Amino acid sequence: MNNKINEILNEIKKVIIGKDDKIARVLMALLAEGHILIEDVPGVGKTTLALAFSKALGLSYNRTQFTPDVVPSDIVGFSMYNKENGQFEYKEGAVSCNLFLADEINRTSSKTQSALLEVMEEGQMTVDGISHLLPSPFMVIATQNPAGAAGTQLLPNAQLDRFLVRMEMGYPDFESQIEILRGRQKANPIDGVREVVTTEEILAMQQDVRNTYVDEKILNYITRLAAATREHSMVSLGVSPRGALAVLRMAKARAFVLGRDYVVPQDVCDVFFDVCGHRILLGSKARISDKQEKDILQEVLENEVIEPGLWEHK
Repeated sequence: MNNKINEILNEIKKVIIGKDDKIARVLMALLAEGHILIEDVPGVGKTTLALAFSKALGLSYNRTQFTPDVVPSDIVGFSMYNKENGQFEYKEGAVSCNLFLADEINRTSSKTQSALLEVMEEGQMTVDGISHLLPSPFMVIATQNPAGAAGTQLLPNAQLDRFLVRMEMGYPDFESQIEILRGRQKANPIDGVREVVTTEEILAMQQDVRNTYVDEKILNYITRLAAATREHSMVSLGVSPRGALAVLRMAKARAFVLGRDYVVPQDVCDVFFDVCGHRILLGSKARISDKQEKDILQEVLENEVIEPGLWEHK
């Protein structure tokens, strides 16, 4: 693991206690040029996590609390007529930043949710027929609360597929909770987070992730895993080609964060649940058998044999 990666992780750990694996997941997704959906109850640090990353990475940051009255123009911007020059001028929306936090994205209308589709896929937004590029790097961290379903709009599968990973924060363990209480008595730890990398360094790391070596047998392994989800008797909608590409991107990011310039099968296995859990749709047989997405994916991993010779780079 290179020094810059260590510095980033250590800064975030000042604020997010006992969730080292979750912090690393977010960093991997950023380096893989993807977006994250965090599905968890309120108060476990989702917003704090996003803010800490924006400070440590020196990224411009906007947050929108999604409610039923938020409209697409609030997100992507709008054109306003300027009577002084007789022209329409573009006014930026909340998404015009490096790191956009879409808080409780399931509490707004489907129309507003869909305004993020082009933004997340292409890094640009089109307003009145004119495209506006977003700054690089760009990342969306969206949150949703599974506990309070009243007045919510579930994300359609097409939009879920745009998120590179879906994860949960989870409650802290006993010792971590004590440390959180101890550290926040007199000050907010977020104030102590310092910027440790430049935008140029982040873009360079993203390029290094793209250049990470992947053996043909690894590509074969990912393809077999994706195919197995499509053919599974309890799955009505398996991992799409975009999902298989997402597994590859996250596996490369994991290898980079761990200090390697090549991917091994464990990289694929480690990211498989977070990347694919929201990309499969279970059938009636799974519901009757009380099977969850993670059960099916675990079964797929156990059934697909890893070819010998893939654990070390040749």
